[in-house]
Amino acid sequence: MSNHHQQPLFATSSIENPQRTLVAVKRIVGILLLFLMMAGGCRLVLNQRETNILQMRTEASLGRSVIGVHSRSGETSHKIVLPASLHGNEETQIYARSNGYLSAWYKTIGDQVKKGELLALIDIPELEQELAQSRAALSQIKVRLELAQTTLKRWTILKESDSAIEQEYDEKRSAVLQAKADLATAELNVKRLEKIESYRRIVAPFPGVITRRSIEVGSLVNAGTKELFALTQNDPLRLTAWVPQMYAGDIKIGQKVSVRPIEAKRKTLIAQIDHVAGALDPINRSRQVEITLQNKDGKLLPGSYVELTINVDVKTNPLVVPANVLVIDQAGTHIVVVENENRIAFHPVKLGRDFGREVEILEGIAPKDVLVASPSDLLVEGEKVTVIEPKPNKENTAKS
Repeated sequence: MSNHHQQPLFATSSIENPQRTLVAVKRIVGILLLFLMMAGGCRLVLNQRETNILQMRTEASLGRSVIGVHSRSGETSHKIVLPASLHGNEETQIYARSNGYLSAWYKTIGDQVKKGELLALIDIPELEQELAQSRAALSQIKVRLELAQTTLKRWTILKESDSAIEQEYDEKRSAVLQAKADLATAELNVKRLEKIESYRRIVAPFPGVITRRSIEVGSLVNAGTKELFALTQNDPLRLTAWVPQMYAGDIKIGQKVSVRPIEAKRKTLIAQIDHVAGALDPINRSRQVEITLQNKDGKLLPGSYVELTINVDVKTNPLVVPANVLVIDQAGTHIVVVENENRIAFHPVKLGRDFGREVEILEGIAPKDVLVASPSDLLVEGEKVTVIEPKPNKENTAKS
């Protein structure tokens, strides 16, 4: 009996223990799920926060920074330095006007000559003989004219007394007229030959200095083919320069200029513009100017190289900017400017002079504009940027 009652007790306890275990397991699982949910929620919050921080950092990193610079005022006057060469006020090459042989020369290089002074002499034997023959013929015609005039006088007396035949009188009068015409022709021929004979004498057309002599005694000389002498008037001197089209309208007659020879010992000379061309040269697009330079002491030599400086007043006030702010593309030349709200804008500009590291801007920007140095190719119109302006170097500022 006792054994019969103990079995149910054992069975009941075995049934209650699994139920308790199941409940405990469910509680543990619930706690674990709750913990995982809480951990997941915390993780989501942390991930969202990190995402927001990353987005903020990304947006901050995507905002471009540019270096801002400013322009400075340009010069109110320009100094144009132009190359030039000194020339004589009068320069010419002397040629012979008749054929012959050079019998003598009297001046050579470096000699000062006066107008009309004899430089050389040409021997022309044929011309001398022809001239002598023409003079002899002239003398014969003069004798014939005298005889015709005397005969006409006699026939005139006979005619008055009705002793001369009219036909013969007319013949005598015609002979006088013909002799006069022959005399005029002979005189012109003699003058022509004398003029040609005078070409034997090679004389200076103006005062100056002989710069070349290209002949020797006995040389065959042909009219107008070979240079005999080169003559230059060295006081005053003349120089010619070509002013670029940009400054052509600012050049005036009487304007003062400075001329500096390249020799170190030479002082800068002051002269003035005497002549200005009325048009630009279509080839080099420049305007020709002529300047007269006094040379009383004769120290300046024709053919010397000099530098001509002309001061030109500027009608507008140009701005000077660093060369690295320029953007040159197919659309032309631009400068990147930072406008209101730090927005990027591309301004087309008109260039002036190029100084190497700096460039002159005539139109397109204002003095207060902030310019972008070395702009990136990725910059676009209207983009917002951060401007970084470099601090001025104290040493450079002190030096300037």
